[in-house]
Amino acid sequence: MNANNKILLLKLSRRTIETYLKERRKLKVTKDEFPDEEFWQDRGTFVTLTESGSLRGCIGSIYPVRPLILDVIENSINAAFKDPRFYPVDESELPYIEIEISILSPPEKIYFKDTEDLFEKVKPFKHGVIIRKGFYQATFLPQVWEELPNHEDFFTHLCLKAGLNGDCFRYKNLEVEVYTVLAFSEKEMGLR
Repeated sequence: MNANNKILLLKLSRRTIETYLKERRKLKVTKDEFPDEEFWQDRGTFVTLTESGSLRGCIGSIYPVRPLILDVIENSINAAFKDPRFYPVDESELPYIEIEISILSPPEKIYFKDTEDLFEKVKPFKHGVIIRKGFYQATFLPQVWEELPNHEDFFTHLCLKAGLNGDCFRYKNLEVEVYTVLAFSEKEMGLR
């Protein structure tokens, strides 16, 4: 994705949050406004909001269920107003919020015979990881490796996030998928 399209998506995300905050409506976009076909391909995205370096909201779609541009709009609203870990963003916070968008590759299932094999196949700082066991599921974006740089800690926290025991990565019947992301932020793109 070129720099101009990254900037357009970041500006769209901020405009979406501002519009929803002030008018309680979802922003509508057209192909005339965003003619590049890249915007209209189904892609999974995450929108992450930080305030003074601390997480303020993060919601996303792991799987590609709608066009990229519509997914960014949906996840911008959800990250700002519907992340159950935080109060909804208010107008006084907007100047201090930084937006990061992560565009996900389609997830790929990992087959592994034991923990050592799993750790060998999952690449720190490259792979986002989805774990699933029955109705329990969680994901960490690749950016989480910055806080949890070793496999043991990363998977322990991911298991706990899913509502499973911290050692769930040792289960034989745990499903694991990996994906990569293209991540870019307002700061990185010179918008903040």
